[in-house]
Amino acid sequence: MKLSLVILAAGLSTRYRGLKQLDAVGPNGEALLDYGIYDAVQSGFARFVFVIRPELEQLFRDHLRNRLAGSVACDFVHQRLEEIPDGFAVPANRDKPWGAGHALLMAEKVLAEPFAVCNADDFYGATAYALLHEQLRNIVVQQPPVFTMVGYGLRTTLSSHGGVSRGVCLIDGEGYLEAVTEVRNIEELGGRITGTAESGEVRELDGGEIVSMSLWGFTPAFFPLLQDGFVRFLRECGEDPGREFLTGNVLNDAIGAGRVRVRVLRAEEPWFGVTFPMDRHRVAERIHELVARGRYPEDLSEWFKAITPTTGS
Repeated sequence: MKLSLVILAAGLSTRYRGLKQLDAVGPNGEALLDYGIYDAVQSGFARFVFVIRPELEQLFRDHLRNRLAGSVACDFVHQRLEEIPDGFAVPANRDKPWGAGHALLMAEKVLAEPFAVCNADDFYGATAYALLHEQLRNIVVQQPPVFTMVGYGLRTTLSSHGGVSRGVCLIDGEGYLEAVTEVRNIEELGGRITGTAESGEVRELDGGEIVSMSLWGFTPAFFPLLQDGFVRFLRECGEDPGREFLTGNVLNDAIGAGRVRVRVLRAEEPWFGVTFPMDRHRVAERIHELVARGRYPEDLSEWFKAITPTTGS
């Protein structure tokens, strides 16, 4: 069974002030997503579905043509504000995308097999993709369906340049997700880590919490739950121009209702990514360190040229 990786790349990168999805951090202009694709191909993923804004498609096609040399199968789907269920309208004051849950929903039309989901601007590490591929390759159809999340220790995901939003996970004794809570503006100051819950309450954290970095494994059985969740979101929050439709909130509702279970796997390698412009230098340093240790080829495009082509981007 050929498995797909859905890469969410439609964000506005407001805090980064640039298109961080394609920002060059590697020694030959590679972006973080190129290293993710390399790790995913090595783990067995055979197809890549990019969820992007329509105006970005040519930029992505050009980048992938140069980096991947037509060696892996790539598809593109668009996240548009106006693509919402009948009976709803886009508020006049909304110009930002609806959020990651809506972005994933846009990929439904091209997916019929189990699939993983990641962010374009995050580095997850090779073992994370290998764990997901192994879970999806051996997935069993059951009721309720069992999905997968790869989690990371909170402290390793913080930025030294400002507060970040993270999905803080509550996990039961068997290793299944009980709930994921969005906590915003998490930062460490004076040895103390705090963030703000959706209620506005300041929450103190110890840094050892497991957080979701949007690395998931699903089957198409998740899409009806997403569709129902998006309708509820539009009814309750659709007029708020800053509110986002989050995958974690849909899973919370489904887990609470006994409609799904989510197995949590612990990442063996550290996550890193770019949230603020100042993060870029450290991310580039870490990539160069990995290349110097032989973890990645000096020039990813040369590696992709050497593998058997399937279909171009």
